[in-house]
Amino acid sequence: MARPVVAIVGRPNVGKSTLFNRIIGGMTAIVEDTPGVTRDRLYRPGEWRGQKFVLIDTGGIVPDPGENVILTQTRKQAEIAIEEADLILLVLDARAGITAEDEAIASMLRRTPKPVLVVANKVDNFNKPPNYYELMGLGLGEPVPVSAAQGLNVGDLLDMIVERLPKAEVEEKDEDVIHIAVVGRPNVGKSSLVNAFLGEERVIVSEIPGTTRDAIDTPFERNGQRYVLIDTAGLRRKARIGVGTERYSVIRTLRAIDRCDVVLIVIDATEGVTEQDKKIAGYAHEAGKASILVINKWDLVVKDERTMNKYDKEVRNALLFLQYAPTIYVSAKTRQRLGKVLELVDFVAEQNSTRVTTSTLNEVLNEATQLNPPPGDKGKRLRVLYGTQVQVKPPTFVIFVNDPELLHFSYRRYLENQIRKNFGFEGSPIRLIIRRREER
Repeated sequence: MARPVVAIVGRPNVGKSTLFNRIIGGMTAIVEDTPGVTRDRLYRPGEWRGQKFVLIDTGGIVPDPGENVILTQTRKQAEIAIEEADLILLVLDARAGITAEDEAIASMLRRTPKPVLVVANKVDNFNKPPNYYELMGLGLGEPVPVSAAQGLNVGDLLDMIVERLPKAEVEEKDEDVIHIAVVGRPNVGKSSLVNAFLGEERVIVSEIPGTTRDAIDTPFERNGQRYVLIDTAGLRRKARIGVGTERYSVIRTLRAIDRCDVVLIVIDATEGVTEQDKKIAGYAHEAGKASILVINKWDLVVKDERTMNKYDKEVRNALLFLQYAPTIYVSAKTRQRLGKVLELVDFVAEQNSTRVTTSTLNEVLNEATQLNPPPGDKGKRLRVLYGTQVQVKPPTFVIFVNDPELLHFSYRRYLENQIRKNFGFEGSPIRLIIRRREER
């Protein structure tokens, strides 16, 4: 199911990025302190009170940028975000009151049918708030006072956001069909891979980066297994996104990841893992999707008997947070190993849906704690009491302990590794939720 999109807009220096970081930092969704996850993205998946959405931060809108190319592109990007969003947050500086720039942006928003929430930021003292009600003169409703810097009233703002987001209809997905999102930077060979899988030219292929603008769903069947291939537009580095259709493509790519079962992260073998590859992989990881690293154009790499092992180590070092994802080296042009890709898709889809019985899980946890006793702190020792699996896609476990604060990150990782060692879950992230439970 695709997440609704919430866009943060406003003129420069009103605290949009501060609000973005505050909302993301205060999310109830799981956040992993794992080295290697690139988190400086413009887009972040979030969750509040069970409602999942994508939050977008935009650059400051200057109504009349003149001949300034950067300001012009920033405005275009913000306009595209407004067009694609399901809800818009207009951030204003409550202390400055209404400016001519605010008026111009509000005029733009009054023409859109999308719901708009006016956020009066920089209200640092709620006992003596500034006269932010004058902001109602913009004609976009009563403002919501917050202090993004201090985190004041941000929870109430999130409640209002959730209330105004469209109620997502539960997508009736056939459990026997595996939805595959093919993602990656422009010109890494995504459409060529899709065509090679299908055996026909179903998607236009071009040497010009960015040919594919929309996510294209193509159903097909192989050996009795049904699939839907979602071919997406390439994700470009933010500084190079200037054309409106490409900005749309990024959002649609993220939505494609949200509604798939398995993500094929396509990497150009001739270029290696780039920062943008890390960001794409990081979104799939945070979305809890089963992932496969598809190293394309392998036919163009000069090889000896050690090349693949060396390359694999470099990929693993670059994507430390994605150690669970298998790699496969292919060539869409020569069809090298393409048949094995779908075999791997079947495997990781099954792993992502695996459910472990509570009794078997606790046998593994008990053995793990006996082999490596939990750490202690100031005379108090962590006790792992029991665990249970509460969800698949991704496999999610609730582990009850006597004191969650005693669970060091390294021991949490140890428990996850023991679960993987015994049950597999190859290609799938694992979520561990730690809760306090008093010992009897």
